[in-house]
Amino acid sequence: MGNQKLKTDYLVVGSGAMGMAFVDVLLSETDANIIIVDMHHKPGGHWNNAYPFVTLHQPSNFYGVSSTELSKGCKDEVGLNKGLGELASGAEVSAYFDNVMNHKFLNSGRVSYYPMCEYLGDNKFTSMTSGETFEVNVDKRTVDATYLKTSVPSTHTPNFLIANDVNFIPLNNLPTIQAPHSQYVVIGGGKTGIDACIWLLDNQVDPDKIMWIMPRDAWLLDRRNTQSTEEFFFDSIEAQAAQMEAMANASDIDNLFERLESAGVLIRIDKNVKPEMYHGATISELELAQLRRIKNVVRKGRVTHLSKNNIAFEKGEISTPDNTLFVDCSASAIREFKPLPVFDGNVITLQMIRIIQPVFSAALIAHIEAEYQNDEQKNALSQIVPAPNNANDWLTVTAANMRNQYIWSQDKSLLKWLYFNRLDGFSKMVTDISKEDSAKQAVLQRLRGNIPEGMGNLTRLISTLTPTVKAAKKE
Repeated sequence: MGNQKLKTDYLVVGSGAMGMAFVDVLLSETDANIIIVDMHHKPGGHWNNAYPFVTLHQPSNFYGVSSTELSKGCKDEVGLNKGLGELASGAEVSAYFDNVMNHKFLNSGRVSYYPMCEYLGDNKFTSMTSGETFEVNVDKRTVDATYLKTSVPSTHTPNFLIANDVNFIPLNNLPTIQAPHSQYVVIGGGKTGIDACIWLLDNQVDPDKIMWIMPRDAWLLDRRNTQSTEEFFFDSIEAQAAQMEAMANASDIDNLFERLESAGVLIRIDKNVKPEMYHGATISELELAQLRRIKNVVRKGRVTHLSKNNIAFEKGEISTPDNTLFVDCSASAIREFKPLPVFDGNVITLQMIRIIQPVFSAALIAHIEAEYQNDEQKNALSQIVPAPNNANDWLTVTAANMRNQYIWSQDKSLLKWLYFNRLDGFSKMVTDISKEDSAKQAVLQRLRGNIPEGMGNLTRLISTLTPTVKAAKKE
């Protein structure tokens, strides 16, 4: 075991989706040399630990790195995403990042990649296989691409007690089932819980044999409204216009959510239950219909203890039959974090600067690093849009997102970059509307015409949250 000395312009810690998106733009827009360090054996971050049936929940055509298409340019013709832009599988995403690393990054001659290495801090890392240590002389910046580290079921430790005789698995193990169970208990109401329930239903499990433990119901996004191709203009942009109208006209927060649901901007699985959670997950109409077949939905708060024939909750308990399979979907992909300055001296900390768009955010941060002069200017263009958790967070993250979009719109050079960057999704669709297309221009006018009132009223509604926030802090 030795101690090697290395030298580079940028040391990037993490080759997950954000790290890859950042390096891709830096490689394209500068002549910098880059060292990438990651603990996994190949790039892709949490995709290395993803469950076998996972897919993207946004269209493939604006995911990945800026320079390389992930999408095959087609729509799904079968399954519950039928008629919408393809959703790459976990295996496809993993292979895509591996291809980008090997055929673009390493082929450039300016990127050095150190997988299976643990970053120790202070620009030092060690090989997890050889024990060799490395110390890097960094000329420009160290880039932390791990700050928003995603929690996944296979590496997640549940925060409740589990008796030894409980048949308990992460949803990664669902495809290994070889015999029927008397009951399937899905623990978690988020995106992984949705995926587990749909997988069970798709594999002939009677919906009456599924118990879905849902500590909090969620507001969801209609995936049809997230399509960024011309064919879906009147779905995507009209949804944005309807959202702005709802913001402009809402009398209070409850009324805002009523208007957003009525306009099809937000949807919920059970219309009789008020959602308490918002993580920005998307769902199709066909998936929604499937999930509504499950009638045994348990809302007793979080699980505190599992035993073979009993589930204890914060608000009671329930008995379960012998031969019950418990499926853990309680990991939260989006964790709460303390926002940090993106640009801070010799460190860049990658965070979201557009609502629930981590790869776009990382790509834009790299462009800002390459093209702008000082940290004050760079941070002004890179204000954090925090990850939403509670339902009312929809208001604050939407306001932060609109603030950033307005700031970017004042910079002609940045607008041009957004227009040509495929990860942006919608700038090109909106900019390319013909002046003679009166129907599309009318939708755009609805959107733009309600921005001042929408933002003003949203700010007023957010101010009504303040007493609750203060009380929560005191507790």
